[in-house]
Amino acid sequence: MSNSNAIILASGGLDSTVTAAIARSEGCDLYLLTIFYGQRHRIEVTRAASIATWLQAKEHKVIELDLRAFGGSALTEDLEVPKQQSLNAREAGIPITYVPARNTIFLSLALAYAEVIHATRIYFGANVRDYSGYPDCRPEFVEAFETVARLGTQRGVNGESLEIHTPLMMMTKAEIIQKGLELEVPLELTHSCYAPHADGRVCGECDSCLFRQEGFHAVGIDDPSTIPSP
Repeated sequence: MSNSNAIILASGGLDSTVTAAIARSEGCDLYLLTIFYGQRHRIEVTRAASIATWLQAKEHKVIELDLRAFGGSALTEDLEVPKQQSLNAREAGIPITYVPARNTIFLSLALAYAEVIHATRIYFGANVRDYSGYPDCRPEFVEAFETVARLGTQRGVNGESLEIHTPLMMMTKAEIIQKGLELEVPLELTHSCYAPHADGRVCGECDSCLFRQEGFHAVGIDDPSTIPSP
């Protein structure tokens, strides 16, 4: 495949950045979509912009959509983000950092964008191995949304395909990091923390930070985003 337009849901995080690099390696022209949804930190948007530049994306759109109007998550409401949880606790049930219907909303926006630019693929960094139990990161959810895309769009009615690709779905965090290294992804640009400090420093204690730390430890290298500047 070459020169196919692809929408990348780009959060500025590790998974979405490696996903974007995979799409580029597969010959896609990249159109990045970043959504600031009222989460407690804006640093993700800044990182996504830097990553879009590195990827030489054809376009990078940033949409503001305030999901704080609904709340229901520690990321969109004044609730405490869990810290220093054990692996068992992190994998037990759906955590308070789950944002209700977030990926359904994000994929719907990506679908609209894809129709306008005639994209044939949407890339989405969903993962079910090292994750916190989010229901909208599972293979069955992605499959169901592909059905929605086929039934509810002009492209689908016209028999044109639009595929949702989740290349990281069954990879561990260590495997994702290793893939990023193979693709020479600037991992130091990526941001994964749920509760960063006001100056952008990661907390190092939330579920996302812990999964990331464990991944880099398994690969045998330091996380470049947390190495102090000289």
